This record gives sequence, structure tokens and C-alpha cells, in this order.
Amino acid sequence: MVSRRKRFTRDFKLETVKLVTSSDLSVAEVAEDLGIHPNTIYKWVRKFGEKQEPIISGEREQLSEAEQLRLLKRENQRLRMERDILKKAMAIFSKEPK
Repeated sequence: MVSRRKRFTRDFKLETVKLVTSSDLSVAEVAEDLGIHPNTIYKWVRKFGEKQEPIISGEREQLSEAEQLRLLKRENQRLRMERDILKKAMAIFSKEPK
């Protein structure tokens, strides 16, 4: 059985780099959450981190409204996912042992 390599869009790569560089999450945590090998993310950081893309440097004014909306929706989705994970973890750890 031949496994195909995953392909990621440029926007996805930029968002991942932004997540790693602007948050307190480690590369390993982000990689685990996204199902990507950490070395892949390190390569993206080297590639896109040096160019100082507008999305990375925080210059959102240069992005169109549609791009801003798309980024905000993606961030909202990620935050909801994190919230749901925390809710599940809280439920697991709050159960009393038998």
C-alpha cells in the first residue's frame, strides 16, 4: 500500500507558523494538535519566518476584509476546539476514583 504525502496550502502553513511564533504553544504541541510531524513545522518556520509575511508580523491592515474574516473564523474554530478539549479533560479529571 502506497501512502501519499499530505499537501498543505500556503495559508495553512502561514497560519501554523503564526500560531507557533505568536503563542505560548510549543512546536510539538501544535504538531500533535494538527497531526503534522514537528520537523515539518520547523521547516515552515524557517521558510516563512524569515520573509516576515504580513500575517506573521501582525500587519493585518494589509490584508483584505475577506482574508481577515477567514483568519478570524479559523482562529475561532481553533479556540472552540481547544475549549472543547479542556471541557473533556475537566470532566475526566473531576470524576471521583472508585
